[in-house]
Amino acid sequence: MRQTNPILIIILLAIVTGCVTENKQITDDIITVDITKSYSSKKELILQDFMDVEYIALETMDGFLNQGFVMDIGKNIILVKNLNRVNDGDIFVYDRTGKAIRKINRKGQGSEEYTHIFNITLDEDNREMFVNDVFKRKFFVYDLFGNFKRSFDHKESSIFYTDISNYDRENLICYDAYNKDIAFVLISKLDGGITKEIKIPIKEKLQQNNGKRIMSPGFYRSIIPFKGNWILSELSSDTVSILLSDYSLRPFIIKTPSIQSMDPGVFLILRLLSDHYYFIETIKNIYDFDTNRGFPRTFFMYDRQEKAFFGYIVYNGDYSTKKEIYMNVLRPVNHEIESWQDLEAHQLVESYKKGELKGKLKEIAAELDEDDNPVIMLVKHKK
Repeated sequence: MRQTNPILIIILLAIVTGCVTENKQITDDIITVDITKSYSSKKELILQDFMDVEYIALETMDGFLNQGFVMDIGKNIILVKNLNRVNDGDIFVYDRTGKAIRKINRKGQGSEEYTHIFNITLDEDNREMFVNDVFKRKFFVYDLFGNFKRSFDHKESSIFYTDISNYDRENLICYDAYNKDIAFVLISKLDGGITKEIKIPIKEKLQQNNGKRIMSPGFYRSIIPFKGNWILSELSSDTVSILLSDYSLRPFIIKTPSIQSMDPGVFLILRLLSDHYYFIETIKNIYDFDTNRGFPRTFFMYDRQEKAFFGYIVYNGDYSTKKEIYMNVLRPVNHEIESWQDLEAHQLVESYKKGELKGKLKEIAAELDEDDNPVIMLVKHKK
């Protein structure tokens, strides 16, 4: 009879115990946030002290000039599009070093073509990408060479999916901001069929305020991958929840007072999650249509070690000057890469000439021209 290696058993037990401990730490750390408060006590932080940072210079070449708006990132592939009012339909494929691979454009009116790119979800395991066309309310699925594979509609009860992530090998996880009952669903990558409905407890879906339509408070993510779990945030709910691997929900953040009792409402947005800090933003639902100004914001963080809230300023440690990072421009990616931000080439060149850069960012900027594609800053969890 083959003997079991005791060392292997110990290693496996340690791994499993570590995963359970980590998940327990996340789910048991329930935070109550008073969304009406501001915090005068402020901490100055260096991003690199609590997160790893990687820079990727997107190669600039003929036919590959773009604005560096990242759609998704995998272990080997980066998908980028232009961020502009005229949707040109271009999808730029880079490898993880920033080397240009190919440009894809399947924009058109045909049955295998999209009319608009709202977002793109990369499925690197299956070598596919899912283009979300909200005008057609349809997903178009292509391989990484741009060859059409299939398409499927958004669910009938949906206006359209606004937030999509790669959940596992068979499913996408989607958010429908306009669905009053079931906003979060898992859908099949093969045909878009719903494989799991995820009901967030809310008293009433807030669609209007004082008879006026709620204006969008800007970009935010409702689905945030974190430590192998999924953070689900619904503006109309008083609870930000964690979706665990068994599809159960655990409270992560409790908002007080209840959003249902507030007039005007105050929305809570999660901007960046780390082992040490949770960066949070609240947005008051006030907008002046005469001045086109509104949505006053409060920025603060939760220190998990001190179990207290603070205001903050975060600086990029790869600058010799105090270069602030605005956390509300960071965008979630996946379980490995917490967020990304684009750095304009002309700004980096200027900072390099002034002697303001250090380390890898300095090396990259030394090779840039002002008209080059942006440099992508990846913010990752520390290993």
